[in-house]
Amino acid sequence: MQIAANQLAAQLQRGLKSLYTLHGDEPLLIQEAADAIRAAARAQGCAERTVHTVAGAHFDWGEVLASGGSMSLFSDKQLIEIRIPSGKPGKDGSQALQQIAQQAEGNDSTVTVVILPRLDMATQKGAWFAALDSFGAVVRVEAVDRKALPQWIAQRLQQQGQRVVAGEEGQRTLQFFADRVEGNLLAAHQEIQKLALLHPAGELSLEQVESAVLNVARYDAFKLAEAVLGGQSVRVQRMLDGLQAEGEAPVLVHWALSEDIRTLHRVRTALDAGRP
Repeated sequence: MQIAANQLAAQLQRGLKSLYTLHGDEPLLIQEAADAIRAAARAQGCAERTVHTVAGAHFDWGEVLASGGSMSLFSDKQLIEIRIPSGKPGKDGSQALQQIAQQAEGNDSTVTVVILPRLDMATQKGAWFAALDSFGAVVRVEAVDRKALPQWIAQRLQQQGQRVVAGEEGQRTLQFFADRVEGNLLAAHQEIQKLALLHPAGELSLEQVESAVLNVARYDAFKLAEAVLGGQSVRVQRMLDGLQAEGEAPVLVHWALSEDIRTLHRVRTALDAGRP
Protein backbone atom coordinates (compact mmCIF):
# COMPACT_ATOMS: atom_id res chain seq x y z
CA MET A 1 0.00 0.00 0.00
CA GLN A 2 1.47 3.30 -1.11
CA ILE A 3 0.80 6.41 0.96
CA ALA A 4 2.11 9.97 0.69
CA ALA A 5 4.33 11.30 3.44
CA ASN A 6 1.75 13.88 4.47
CA GLN A 7 -0.80 11.08 4.93
CA LEU A 8 1.37 9.07 7.32
CA ALA A 9 0.13 10.75 10.52
CA ALA A 10 -3.50 10.07 9.62
CA GLN A 11 -2.70 6.46 8.78
CA LEU A 12 -0.92 5.94 12.10
CA GLN A 13 -3.95 7.30 13.94
CA ARG A 14 -6.15 4.73 12.20
CA GLY A 15 -3.91 1.90 13.32
CA LEU A 16 -0.25 0.86 13.42
CA LYS A 17 0.80 -1.56 10.69
CA SER A 18 3.42 -4.26 11.21
CA LEU A 19 5.53 -3.23 8.21
CA TYR A 20 6.57 0.19 6.87
CA THR A 21 8.96 1.09 4.07
CA LEU A 22 10.34 4.63 3.77
CA HIS A 23 12.24 5.76 0.71
CA GLY A 24 13.40 9.17 -0.43
CA ASP A 25 16.44 11.44 -0.67
CA GLU A 26 15.48 14.04 1.94
CA PRO A 27 17.09 13.05 5.29
CA LEU A 28 15.02 15.44 7.42
CA LEU A 29 11.66 14.20 6.14
CA ILE A 30 12.76 10.55 6.29
CA GLN A 31 13.85 11.09 9.90
CA GLU A 32 10.56 12.75 10.84
CA ALA A 33 8.53 9.96 9.21
CA ALA A 34 10.58 7.34 11.07
CA ASP A 35 10.15 9.26 14.34
CA ALA A 36 6.37 9.29 13.85
CA ILE A 37 6.34 5.51 13.38
CA ARG A 38 8.60 5.00 16.42
CA ALA A 39 6.32 7.15 18.58
CA ALA A 40 3.25 5.21 17.44
CA ALA A 41 5.06 1.92 18.10
CA ARG A 42 6.04 3.01 21.63
CA ALA A 43 2.43 3.95 22.30
CA GLN A 44 1.45 0.41 21.26
CA GLY A 45 3.93 -1.15 23.68
CA CYS A 46 7.07 -1.60 21.55
CA ALA A 47 9.64 -0.99 24.28
CA GLU A 48 12.62 -2.59 22.52
CA ARG A 49 14.19 -1.28 19.30
CA THR A 50 16.77 -3.08 17.16
CA VAL A 51 18.59 -1.42 14.25
CA HIS A 52 20.30 -3.27 11.38
CA THR A 53 22.35 -1.30 8.84
CA VAL A 54 23.01 -3.23 5.64
CA ALA A 55 26.60 -2.62 4.55
CA GLY A 56 28.81 -4.68 2.26
CA ALA A 57 28.20 -7.72 0.11
CA HIS A 58 28.64 -10.12 3.04
CA PHE A 59 26.01 -8.67 5.36
CA ASP A 60 24.43 -11.34 7.56
CA TRP A 61 20.72 -11.31 6.74
CA GLY A 62 20.27 -14.32 8.99
CA GLU A 63 20.68 -12.05 12.00
CA VAL A 64 17.88 -9.81 10.74
CA LEU A 65 15.58 -12.76 10.17
CA ALA A 66 16.42 -14.16 13.60
CA SER A 67 15.65 -10.87 15.37
CA GLY A 68 12.27 -10.74 13.70
CA GLY A 69 11.45 -14.24 14.81
CA SER A 70 12.58 -13.87 18.42
CA MET A 71 10.58 -12.45 21.29
CA SER A 72 11.55 -9.18 22.93
CA LEU A 73 13.32 -9.52 26.28
CA PHE A 74 11.64 -6.47 27.81
CA SER A 75 8.14 -6.35 26.34
CA ASP A 76 5.61 -8.26 24.29
CA LYS A 77 6.34 -6.11 21.25
CA GLN A 78 9.48 -4.91 19.49
CA LEU A 79 10.48 -2.47 16.74
CA ILE A 80 13.03 -3.57 14.12
CA GLU A 81 14.64 -1.07 11.74
CA ILE A 82 16.43 -2.21 8.60
CA ARG A 83 18.47 0.55 6.97
CA ILE A 84 19.78 0.00 3.44
CA PRO A 85 21.77 3.15 2.50
CA SER A 86 22.69 1.84 -0.96
CA GLY A 87 19.12 0.89 -1.83
CA LYS A 88 20.42 -2.45 -3.12
CA PRO A 89 19.87 -5.39 -0.77
CA GLY A 90 21.50 -7.92 -3.09
CA LYS A 91 20.30 -11.42 -3.87
CA ASP A 92 20.28 -12.66 -0.26
CA GLY A 93 18.71 -9.43 0.93
CA SER A 94 16.01 -9.63 -1.72
CA GLN A 95 14.99 -13.08 -0.54
CA ALA A 96 15.18 -12.01 3.11
CA LEU A 97 13.02 -8.93 2.56
CA GLN A 98 10.40 -11.00 0.77
CA GLN A 99 10.34 -13.39 3.72
CA ILE A 100 10.16 -10.51 6.21
CA ALA A 101 7.28 -8.96 4.28
CA GLN A 102 5.31 -12.21 4.20
CA GLN A 103 5.90 -12.85 7.91
CA ALA A 104 4.75 -9.31 8.77
CA GLU A 105 1.17 -10.07 7.80
CA GLY A 106 -0.79 -10.77 10.95
CA ASN A 107 2.28 -10.31 13.18
CA ASP A 108 1.19 -8.23 16.17
CA SER A 109 4.41 -8.62 18.15
CA THR A 110 6.88 -6.95 15.75
CA VAL A 111 6.85 -3.66 13.84
CA THR A 112 9.41 -3.58 11.02
CA VAL A 113 10.60 -0.36 9.35
CA VAL A 114 12.73 -0.54 6.19
CA ILE A 115 14.55 2.72 5.38
CA LEU A 116 15.87 3.26 1.84
CA PRO A 117 17.18 6.11 -0.30
CA ARG A 118 15.19 7.32 -3.29
CA LEU A 119 14.54 4.40 -5.63
CA ASP A 120 14.17 4.51 -9.40
CA MET A 121 11.24 2.86 -11.14
CA ALA A 122 13.28 -0.18 -12.17
CA THR A 123 14.17 -0.93 -8.54
CA GLN A 124 10.56 -0.43 -7.46
CA LYS A 125 9.54 -3.15 -9.90
CA GLY A 126 11.80 -5.70 -8.16
CA ALA A 127 10.28 -8.66 -6.34
CA TRP A 128 11.53 -7.58 -2.92
CA PHE A 129 10.05 -4.08 -3.18
CA ALA A 130 6.79 -5.46 -4.54
CA ALA A 131 6.58 -7.72 -1.47
CA LEU A 132 7.14 -4.78 0.88
CA ASP A 133 4.41 -2.89 -0.96
CA SER A 134 1.97 -5.82 -0.90
CA PHE A 135 2.28 -6.69 2.78
CA GLY A 136 2.91 -3.26 4.32
CA ALA A 137 2.76 0.50 3.84
CA VAL A 138 5.25 2.19 1.51
CA VAL A 139 5.89 5.90 2.14
CA ARG A 140 7.62 7.81 -0.64
CA VAL A 141 9.21 10.93 0.82
CA GLU A 142 9.50 13.65 -1.81
CA ALA A 143 11.93 16.54 -1.59
CA VAL A 144 10.38 19.99 -1.19
CA ASP A 145 10.38 21.77 -4.54
CA ARG A 146 11.75 25.33 -4.69
CA LYS A 147 8.31 26.70 -5.57
CA ALA A 148 6.79 25.00 -2.53
CA LEU A 149 9.62 25.95 -0.16
CA PRO A 150 8.18 29.34 1.02
CA GLN A 151 4.90 27.68 2.00
CA TRP A 152 6.79 24.85 3.74
CA ILE A 153 8.74 27.45 5.74
CA ALA A 154 5.52 29.26 6.66
CA GLN A 155 3.95 26.03 7.90
CA ARG A 156 7.00 25.21 10.01
CA LEU A 157 6.99 28.68 11.52
CA GLN A 158 3.30 28.31 12.33
CA GLN A 159 3.98 25.06 14.18
CA GLN A 160 6.23 26.96 16.60
CA GLY A 161 3.82 29.86 16.98
CA GLN A 162 5.48 32.28 14.58
CA ARG A 163 4.48 33.85 11.28
CA VAL A 164 5.67 36.47 8.83
CA VAL A 165 3.77 39.73 8.53
CA ALA A 166 0.83 39.79 6.14
CA GLY A 167 0.97 41.13 2.62
CA GLU A 168 3.85 41.80 0.25
CA GLU A 169 6.46 42.14 3.00
CA GLY A 170 5.61 38.68 4.30
CA GLN A 171 5.96 37.19 0.83
CA ARG A 172 9.35 38.89 0.40
CA THR A 173 10.39 37.51 3.78
CA LEU A 174 9.49 33.95 2.80
CA GLN A 175 11.22 34.29 -0.58
CA PHE A 176 14.36 35.62 1.11
CA PHE A 177 14.26 32.72 3.58
CA ALA A 178 13.82 30.21 0.75
CA ASP A 179 16.75 31.68 -1.20
CA ARG A 180 18.98 31.27 1.85
CA VAL A 181 18.12 27.61 2.50
CA GLU A 182 17.29 26.18 -0.94
CA GLY A 183 18.56 22.64 -1.43
CA ASN A 184 19.37 22.15 2.26
CA LEU A 185 16.19 21.23 4.10
CA LEU A 186 17.94 20.04 7.26
CA ALA A 187 19.67 23.40 7.62
CA ALA A 188 16.37 25.14 6.84
CA HIS A 189 14.80 23.28 9.75
CA GLN A 190 17.63 24.42 12.01
CA GLU A 191 17.29 28.05 10.89
CA ILE A 192 13.55 27.92 11.63
CA GLN A 193 14.25 26.53 15.10
CA LYS A 194 16.81 29.28 15.65
CA LEU A 195 14.12 31.92 15.07
CA ALA A 196 12.08 30.36 17.88
CA LEU A 197 15.06 30.82 20.20
CA LEU A 198 15.75 34.40 19.12
CA HIS A 199 12.22 35.78 18.98
CA PRO A 200 8.95 35.18 20.87
CA ALA A 201 5.80 33.79 19.32
CA GLY A 202 4.02 36.13 16.93
CA GLU A 203 4.98 38.06 13.81
CA LEU A 204 8.46 38.12 12.34
CA SER A 205 9.60 41.10 10.30
CA LEU A 206 11.80 40.96 7.23
CA GLU A 207 14.60 42.64 9.18
CA GLN A 208 14.47 40.00 11.92
CA VAL A 209 14.67 37.18 9.40
CA GLU A 210 17.45 38.86 7.40
CA SER A 211 19.58 39.31 10.49
CA ALA A 212 19.08 35.75 11.76
CA VAL A 213 18.98 33.36 8.80
CA LEU A 214 22.34 32.26 7.45
CA ASN A 215 23.04 31.48 3.81
CA VAL A 216 23.11 27.67 3.88
CA ALA A 217 21.70 27.01 0.39
CA ARG A 218 23.12 24.11 -1.59
CA TYR A 219 22.78 23.84 -5.36
CA ASP A 220 23.42 21.25 -8.04
CA ALA A 221 24.07 21.61 -11.74
CA PHE A 222 20.83 19.94 -12.80
CA LYS A 223 18.69 22.33 -10.76
CA LEU A 224 20.68 25.13 -12.41
CA ALA A 225 19.62 23.85 -15.83
CA GLU A 226 15.98 23.87 -14.70
CA ALA A 227 16.33 27.50 -13.61
CA VAL A 228 17.88 28.41 -16.98
CA LEU A 229 15.00 26.79 -18.87
CA GLY A 230 12.58 28.62 -16.58
CA GLY A 231 14.13 31.98 -17.44
CA GLN A 232 14.92 32.68 -13.77
CA SER A 233 17.93 34.89 -14.40
CA VAL A 234 18.39 36.19 -10.85
CA ARG A 235 18.20 32.68 -9.42
CA VAL A 236 20.58 31.40 -12.10
CA GLN A 237 23.21 33.96 -11.09
CA ARG A 238 22.78 33.08 -7.42
CA MET A 239 23.11 29.37 -8.18
CA LEU A 240 26.22 29.91 -10.32
CA ASP A 241 27.82 31.89 -7.50
CA GLY A 242 26.89 29.13 -5.04
CA LEU A 243 28.21 26.32 -7.24
CA GLN A 244 31.47 28.18 -7.75
CA ALA A 245 31.84 28.79 -4.00
CA GLU A 246 31.21 25.09 -3.33
CA GLY A 247 33.94 24.11 -5.80
CA GLU A 248 31.64 22.38 -8.29
CA ALA A 249 33.51 21.23 -11.40
CA PRO A 250 32.83 23.69 -14.25
CA VAL A 251 32.75 20.82 -16.74
CA LEU A 252 29.72 19.32 -14.95
CA VAL A 253 27.87 22.64 -15.06
CA HIS A 254 28.75 23.01 -18.74
CA TRP A 255 27.59 19.46 -19.50
CA ALA A 256 24.24 19.92 -17.75
CA LEU A 257 23.51 23.13 -19.65
CA SER A 258 24.74 21.90 -23.03
CA GLU A 259 22.76 18.66 -22.72
CA ASP A 260 19.54 20.66 -22.39
CA ILE A 261 20.54 22.90 -25.29
CA ARG A 262 21.15 19.83 -27.47
CA THR A 263 17.76 18.42 -26.44
CA LEU A 264 16.01 21.67 -27.32
CA HIS A 265 17.80 21.70 -30.68
CA ARG A 266 16.60 18.18 -31.46
CA VAL A 267 13.03 19.15 -30.55
CA ARG A 268 13.17 22.31 -32.68
CA THR A 269 14.59 20.38 -35.64
CA ALA A 270 11.85 17.75 -35.34
CA LEU A 271 9.12 20.41 -35.15
CA ASP A 272 10.52 22.15 -38.22
CA ALA A 273 10.41 18.80 -40.03
CA GLY A 274 6.71 18.50 -39.29
CA ARG A 275 6.86 15.96 -36.48
CA PRO A 276 4.47 16.42 -33.51
